[in-house]
Amino acid sequence: MPQRSNPPKPTLCPVCGSGVDKPIQPTPENLQRWLGPALARRLGIYTLPPDFHISVVVPVYNEARTLREIVRRIRAVELPKQIILVDDGSTDGSREVLAEMEADADLLILYHDRNRGKGAALRTGFAHATGDVVIVQDADLEYDPAQYPLLIQPIVEGVADVVYGSRFVSEGPHRVLYFWHAVANRLLTTVSNMFTDLNLTDVETCYKVFRREVIQAIAPTLRENRFGVEIEITAKVARRKYRVYELGITYFGRTYNEGKKIGFRDAVRALWSIFRYWIAD
Repeated sequence: MPQRSNPPKPTLCPVCGSGVDKPIQPTPENLQRWLGPALARRLGIYTLPPDFHISVVVPVYNEARTLREIVRRIRAVELPKQIILVDDGSTDGSREVLAEMEADADLLILYHDRNRGKGAALRTGFAHATGDVVIVQDADLEYDPAQYPLLIQPIVEGVADVVYGSRFVSEGPHRVLYFWHAVANRLLTTVSNMFTDLNLTDVETCYKVFRREVIQAIAPTLRENRFGVEIEITAKVARRKYRVYELGITYFGRTYNEGKKIGFRDAVRALWSIFRYWIAD
């Protein structure tokens, strides 16, 4: 006796729930049509230009414990990308971890023969960046690469040249840590703003995002080898009148026992850098 076959269930439209003839792909274009341009833009849904890709510059100093995980998280971001890892004279096994990754085609791994500081590692990375947008990413898991699409959006949309991800603008979870560290950050930001005439909330943030032409124009002038580079970059961005935007980010801070490196000496150097790069480029 012939068996009655059940008719195939229609594919449902994800918005109205009605049947459609064939599956609809959740591409940015379709999502923009379903949600409307305003809501889609608010959610960070937009279309990338043809052949667009980002460069992620990761300075590495004694981060063997987190190195593989940060690379995994960067790779998981669904954006075309170049990943540049710059080892700054690590002594904890980071260089050995990087050596094991050298065969990976999606990584560009560079080495300093001795520890020179975050600023020096960034200069090396910036010089090798080929992306339309360049993102600074620490290797310590405090900052979440999943936020790249939101961070680059103002640049892709043509309204910004530089975007800072602020830990002090409410957006997602923030680990509660050192009170005086937060006070120092806010003080440095305030003093920096007084001299740059910007109204940033977090000048010391890792997440600084640039059009490649912007950072590669500034990079040859950078002098700070340690964390003072955060202040120097900000001063030079302001001096050149680039369009700066700021977005709230999540922040998973770590303690000094967990490997945090910035300290009082760096705060003093940052104050000096504010005055130094206000007086002269």
